[in-house]
Amino acid sequence: MEGVLWYLLASSRGGPTRVRILRALDERPRNANQLATELELDYTTIRHHLDVLMENNVVERTDDEYAAVYLFTEQVKSNWETVEEIIAVVDSEEQ
Repeated sequence: MEGVLWYLLASSRGGPTRVRILRALDERPRNANQLATELELDYTTIRHHLDVLMENNVVERTDDEYAAVYLFTEQVKSNWETVEEIIAVVDSEEQ
């Protein structure tokens, strides 16, 4: 999981956007529309990144098709220190 997290958040082109999504979800679970509004990004962009995160077992969504809320998977929760380390690296690179 650690390698996947490093790739998704720090090595790929979409990493900074996915870091922003994870930060927002860490504050509280949200649906794609709420994330798009909060992060001031297009809804389809948010959905793309959420799909990538779901495919890689980083987030999961509630069963509700309409306004499904996204949450961290247990696997990510157990690797949260790695996520925080990656976020710190991404933050330092953006400055």
